[in-house]
Amino acid sequence: MAAKSNSHSQADSFLLAIAVFKFIKSLALLALIFGAIKLLHKDVQAEIERWINALRIDPDNRYIGALLTKLDLVHSKQLKELTIGSAFYAALFLTEGTGLLLRKRWAEWLTVIATGLFLPLEIYEMMRQLTALKTIVFLVNVAIVVYLVHRIRRRERA
Repeated sequence: MAAKSNSHSQADSFLLAIAVFKFIKSLALLALIFGAIKLLHKDVQAEIERWINALRIDPDNRYIGALLTKLDLVHSKQLKELTIGSAFYAALFLTEGTGLLLRKRWAEWLTVIATGLFLPLEIYEMMRQLTALKTIVFLVNVAIVVYLVHRIRRRERA
């Protein structure tokens, strides 16, 4: 009986970890949304340059230079689109996280479908430019899908 209870609490811990991961992703998107809203109708490049100076970051750094070059091409329409898309994904992640926290079966299915649909895009992005962060996010998302599919199938057999 203790082994069954222990495995049950371990499964709940995994589900809790997935829910927390979804909440963190949604909080990151909400921060992006608020940042994009603050930049609407402003000179994005000038605003970022002000932040760089305030944070005492070397403006001659090649990465900062590349960032500033890309930001010069960003306009209000693109910021609005980014905000709307980010709001959709933040809502999705909040819904997944809340449902998983409440141990709802629909949330497990929603998470499997939503996370699984993005795996090909993540593979494409890794093929374009492989980074440690992209690889870690991809592996975590694969683990989430595999774990939830296993959990759903195990429950259906019982």
